[in-house]
Amino acid sequence: MRTLIKGGTVVTATETTKADVVIEDEQVAAIGVGMPVQADVEIDATDKYVMPGGVDVHTHMDLPFGGSFCSDNFESGTRAAAFGGTTTIVDFALQDYGEGLREGLDRWHEKAKLATTDYGFHMIIREVNDQVLKEMGELVGEGVTSFKLFMAMMEGEAVHRAFKLAELAGTPAYIVHLSSRDALNAVREARDRGLPAYAETCPQYLYLSLDDLARPGFEGAKFVCSPPLRTADHQEDLWKGLRGDDLQVVSTDHAPFNYVGQKDMGKDDFSKIPNGLPSVEDRFTLLYGGVEAGHIGLNRFVEIVATAPAKMFGLYPRKGTIAPGSDADVVVFDPRVEREISAKTHHMYVDYSAYEGRKVRGLPETVLQRGQVLVQGGAFHGKPGRGRFLPRSRISV
Repeated sequence: MRTLIKGGTVVTATETTKADVVIEDEQVAAIGVGMPVQADVEIDATDKYVMPGGVDVHTHMDLPFGGSFCSDNFESGTRAAAFGGTTTIVDFALQDYGEGLREGLDRWHEKAKLATTDYGFHMIIREVNDQVLKEMGELVGEGVTSFKLFMAMMEGEAVHRAFKLAELAGTPAYIVHLSSRDALNAVREARDRGLPAYAETCPQYLYLSLDDLARPGFEGAKFVCSPPLRTADHQEDLWKGLRGDDLQVVSTDHAPFNYVGQKDMGKDDFSKIPNGLPSVEDRFTLLYGGVEAGHIGLNRFVEIVATAPAKMFGLYPRKGTIAPGSDADVVVFDPRVEREISAKTHHMYVDYSAYEGRKVRGLPETVLQRGQVLVQGGAFHGKPGRGRFLPRSRISV
């Protein structure tokens, strides 16, 4: 099947140009102006941006926590991601205590059979032994090429220590959900010494703060996450880090738990509040807000939301760009639409929004995955199980 996206402004990490995009079956076939194309499907992108589908490399679908599970599974979570302009996720498979990595990965492969978008896996390591060390090599051979280890919450010191350990091991290191200027300074110090040191932040650390945790009554429980929200003065430092490439990626750490029936498990004991926020549907538009506010440019936006995460985690150039031969994961984004984020209208399977009432500009109007329409005109056209597992190569930046 041939699809023509006509009359839009194609935006990649390096270029912005008025052009049409031709898709043949699952891949981008050509980009140009005035091409004589006979198409089976034509999409009008006049006055709109044509961008690569977002790549969110930090999600937690169907994650267990304290006897409960995240309220989004791979079906609802990837559907919400698609409505938000994200067409690829990399989720964290979890090793339980007392088992090897293989059992955890197999469990996540089973969960992900419901996915409506493409997906890959990182592996969370909770116990290290000879079997686990052997399995790490096996998983790398199967395209699971990144492993997560937890550190204590003295964030600035922990990031400094992580890079020191990585330096000794001779390996790149990537810090997830960085939240503070102290941690950012530790990243800068490592990068200034020439180390392969990388980090992401998340929308919550760019837009929310300690003030949200301090909301009256139990309302602050909606904003409990790890690391915790910081004072608002950290936000400008993080935006500067994104502008200067000391932070390479914005991912979500999407881990939704309902306010009623899950977050309120901790009403009498703070430690029982499930950690995590829902945001996989909001990342694309919230980050575009950084363009509107002058924090980042349009090409840098595409780099942060799609290209850099695809490169960082071995998916580029198949994902993360619009170029001949790349997967036709495309977002037709209307920057003129003004709307309000609300749990009443979002598609995440959770009963609140961390950004309730925030006014934003921009809407992922039409979203394609490998040439097939996932979202158009507010309707979902994907199917559970259509998402494909993506074996990833090693880090590539």
